[in-house]
Amino acid sequence: MHEPHAEPRRSIYYRYQVHAPWLASKHPPQDRKKVVIVGAGPIGLFAALELARLGVPCVLLESELQVSEGSRAIVFTRRSMEILQQVGVDAPITANGLPWRFGNSFYRGQRVYRMEAPHDPDDRFFPMINLQQQYLEQYLTEAVLAHPLIDMRWGNRVTRVDPKDSFVRVEVDTPEGSYLLESDWLVASDGARSGIRAMMDLKLEGASYEGRFVIADIRIDLPLPTERLAFFDPDWNPGNTILMHREPHGIWRVDYQLPADETPEQALAPESLKARIDAQLAMIGHGGTPWAMDWCSVYSARALTLPDYVQGRVLFTGDAAHMLPIFGVRGANTGWQDAQCMAWRLAFVVRGVAPESLLQSYSSERVAAAWEIIDEAGKSTRFMTPPTRGFRLLRDAVLSLSLSQPFVGPLYHWRTSRPHEYTQSPLNSAGDDNLLFKVGPGHGAPPQNIRLGADDYLLDHLGGGFDLLYFTEGPAIPDALQKVVAEIRLKGVPLRVVAVGAAEPVAGADLILADADGHFRARYGVRASGAAYLLRPDQHICARWMSLDAGRLQSALTTALGGTASTTVSVQKGV
Repeated sequence: MHEPHAEPRRSIYYRYQVHAPWLASKHPPQDRKKVVIVGAGPIGLFAALELARLGVPCVLLESELQVSEGSRAIVFTRRSMEILQQVGVDAPITANGLPWRFGNSFYRGQRVYRMEAPHDPDDRFFPMINLQQQYLEQYLTEAVLAHPLIDMRWGNRVTRVDPKDSFVRVEVDTPEGSYLLESDWLVASDGARSGIRAMMDLKLEGASYEGRFVIADIRIDLPLPTERLAFFDPDWNPGNTILMHREPHGIWRVDYQLPADETPEQALAPESLKARIDAQLAMIGHGGTPWAMDWCSVYSARALTLPDYVQGRVLFTGDAAHMLPIFGVRGANTGWQDAQCMAWRLAFVVRGVAPESLLQSYSSERVAAAWEIIDEAGKSTRFMTPPTRGFRLLRDAVLSLSLSQPFVGPLYHWRTSRPHEYTQSPLNSAGDDNLLFKVGPGHGAPPQNIRLGADDYLLDHLGGGFDLLYFTEGPAIPDALQKVVAEIRLKGVPLRVVAVGAAEPVAGADLILADADGHFRARYGVRASGAAYLLRPDQHICARWMSLDAGRLQSALTTALGGTASTTVSVQKGV
């Protein structure tokens, strides 16, 4: 019988809420569900909200009764905020988080590199924002509990998975005993130690690094800005690396590498934690400043992925699908891209407007993204935690040169997580004008946001289906295009037509954006009326035209819905 932790977790700044467990005896007999999601961390919660936004009901199973312990993921990227905006949780994150865009690397008391993340007036969100994971999960949970299409079940732990050809049967343990639950589709978002992955005997591919790090969240008053701080080879921890981040509510994250022969139990002993944190504070000139511990843990840097995220009727997403080094804020930020990429496809399959084969393009796109991230994260990890004597010699040479040679500084760049561009996606149109554009987002890229007013941006108006950006100054969308739009809508496919550039109402358009100064058209590389961009429901570009006609629009939509002969692409490690 499952016994989840029933007392609120301890914290000096966050008040945990314990939810009542969902018990089968208090509900009607279980019918087969459309979708069951296992794991209510940041990725599972978002996946449930995204499916619900697309009209698909789901059951969300969480083994615990409260949000996760400790700050865990704390840095969220601009693209993650754009994704979270789609399910309405960007506002509380913006209101309570700490935005930033600079990172600093130090060696022997000298700043040897300063990273500046790009930011321009067309960006609603800062490049990065810091907020503890408990708050993020709280905001997502509040949205989940308010949505009528999501059945949230606290204290429900999956103990057995039995995949069938057309459904999945799971056994779920609760505080009063077990029950069986069947679902057409099962989404595994149950984290790095995924029980679903283990039950299905699936193996991750990639590399594990020897270095281990302590994460320690302390409350302390430091007169330092919200910027990433990295310290290499300090006297108190020779050969190793220390990271520091400011968090809301007077909390600072301190990450430091451990000697190779030290166990996690030794590292988390109170006397060890105190000695090392005191040494770090003394090194930055704040020795003796009082501090209090909130939470601490030990982690290892791993770079691993499943070779296929679609296993019959079971789909893997987030850390259940891959384990990535946290350097470069890749964990949750990558997971939300997974879930967004997966959810619209699964919703369309469940609603019967796309074939099941469409899901294979989710796997090919995100596995390719994982290998790209593993390649980049590996470079950062090898610099911060050299795995061999040769790598350490090279890293130490860079450290030494950086004291006098500024050109070495960029080698410290931590290769921040960025949105993957699905340039080789099978959903991209082969018959468009992608190669003719000089600027603007190309095949597989996320859209470039455009500031439309004081508090009005392009991405505020997109999402929830396909979006056709049609650039015109005319009074109407051409009849032939309107006919294609009407036909695709009759099939149940959501498609919004946005007329860009017109000063007056445009017949056949669902939304009009005037673009009086031509800024929108310039950023998207549009020179004349009749040009267009087609965005998938996850907002990535799947086609763009200098001049759009009905035949090419129909072809692009067919391809984007998985209607081509081949819906998979080969994935090579490191690509």
